[in-house]
Amino acid sequence: MKKKTAILVIFISLLVTATYAQEKSKKQVREERKMEKQKQIAALVDSKAFVFIGRTALPQGFRTMDLTTNPNYVQFEPNKIKSEMPFFGTAYSGVAYGRDGGLNFEGSPQEFTIEKKKNAYQIETVVKGETDIFTLFLSVSFGGNTTLTINSNNRSSISYNGEIRPIETKGGK
Repeated sequence: MKKKTAILVIFISLLVTATYAQEKSKKQVREERKMEKQKQIAALVDSKAFVFIGRTALPQGFRTMDLTTNPNYVQFEPNKIKSEMPFFGTAYSGVAYGRDGGLNFEGSPQEFTIEKKKNAYQIETVVKGETDIFTLFLSVSFGGNTTLTINSNNRSSISYNGEIRPIETKGGK
C-alpha cells in the first residue's frame, strides 16, 4: 500500500511540475507585450499614417496643462497633416486677438523625415498653413510614449506628451 501511495505522489508531483513548466512567467508575458507594442509602433511609423493624441501640454513659461478632457489631435498622413491642438503661450504677430487660439491648420508636408534612433523614432515635418509655417518634431519611443513639439513663426514653441494611434476610419474602427 505504501508503494502505491509513493508512486501516486511521485506521479502527481511530476504532472504538476510539467504543468507549471509550460506556463509563462510574468516577466515573459511582460516582455512579449513589450515586443508586440514595439511592432505596432514600428508599423504605424513606417506607414506615415497615424494620429497623435495629446494628454498634456507643456507651454513655455506656463504650467503643464491637462488635455484629457479637451479634444485634440494631429493627424499625420504622407500627403496631408491636420492639426486641432490647443495653444497656451505667447503669440507674436499674425494672430488676431479673440480669434481661435489653437494650432489649427491643414496642409501638405513640405518635408517628412523619419529617423530611427537608439530608443525612439524621430519624425520631423514642415507644414505651411494659411498664415504661418509650422515645424513639427515628433519623438516616438519604442514603448509608445510620444512627445510632439510644434514651432511656429508667429507663436512660442509648445510641446505635448501623448500617444500615437491608428487613424480611425469613419463608420467603423
